Amino acid sequence: MAFGLLCIAASTPAFAQDYPDRPVKLIVPYAPGGTTDLLARIIGTKLGAILKQPFVVENRPGAGGAVGAAYASKQAADGYTLVMVVESSHAVNPNVYTKAAYDPVKDFAPISNIADVPNVLVVNPGFPANDLKGLVSELRAHPDRYAFGSSGNGGLSHINGELFKNVTGTRMLHVPYKGLGPALADLIPGQINLVFDNIPSSAGLIQSGQIRPLAVAAKQRLKFLPQVPTYAEAGLPAMNNPSWFGLGAPAATPSKILDQLNEAVRQALADPEVIAAIEKQGAIPSPMSRTDFGKLVASQNELWKKIIREIGFEKL
Repeated sequence: MAFGLLCIAASTPAFAQDYPDRPVKLIVPYAPGGTTDLLARIIGTKLGAILKQPFVVENRPGAGGAVGAAYASKQAADGYTLVMVVESSHAVNPNVYTKAAYDPVKDFAPISNIADVPNVLVVNPGFPANDLKGLVSELRAHPDRYAFGSSGNGGLSHINGELFKNVTGTRMLHVPYKGLGPALADLIPGQINLVFDNIPSSAGLIQSGQIRPLAVAAKQRLKFLPQVPTYAEAGLPAMNNPSWFGLGAPAATPSKILDQLNEAVRQALADPEVIAAIEKQGAIPSPMSRTDFGKLVASQNELWKKIIREIGFEKL
């Protein structure tokens, strides 16, 4: 009997009791410098401290988040490859391609939301409009003169631009990048004219005067941008939706590991230093149960599928 028990114990996967026993890779499906990357580095650093192994951020940008997300979905489901599961790559992107590279619900196991993030419309400082009304007037007066940058074809920043064009009756050129970091770098000197961004990646540039905000997607005005109206205040309620940024793993990752990671995320997001670091980016820490985060991803997919159909977006 003792021998049989020893055999059973020996056959039990090591990760059930020892996870993690080596570094964990955290895939960010966007370039360095954007919101997803910033939040991944904040949470990854704290998770590494809690779980006593490094969480190594690996940027795999391209196709609005599709390249990195597809890569992550095909990795071993052993808890050593995680991925940032965000609105852009896991609710918007799969609905804009005729043949999606991954299923955002079936191919991933939800771990937890990390933060809710206000979106912001930013322009080059020299743009000839001081508010949202002036922007719309300028765009209507000069169809296709101006260009907006995005994190890539099919990402949230791209579709937000298309939604904006649809609800305002304007026309702009779209310039896709491999992340919002590179897009913002071109916005500063005026190589493009506007970006539909998230607050974390734009906040420092706004505060330094390198770019100018015209509207934010938030329930109320932001404390550090009290002069900037919400989209709803400015007359565009359809644009007034904050984004969510969470953490996931390949679909078959064992529940025991997922539970351990969920608990670690909750512990991280209760730490005052982590809260301060996230809030400094203009984001709001928002941990969830695995079940609730899974429901959020699924429901947001249905929402964006409906929006994309209603604005008549031609799938890529």
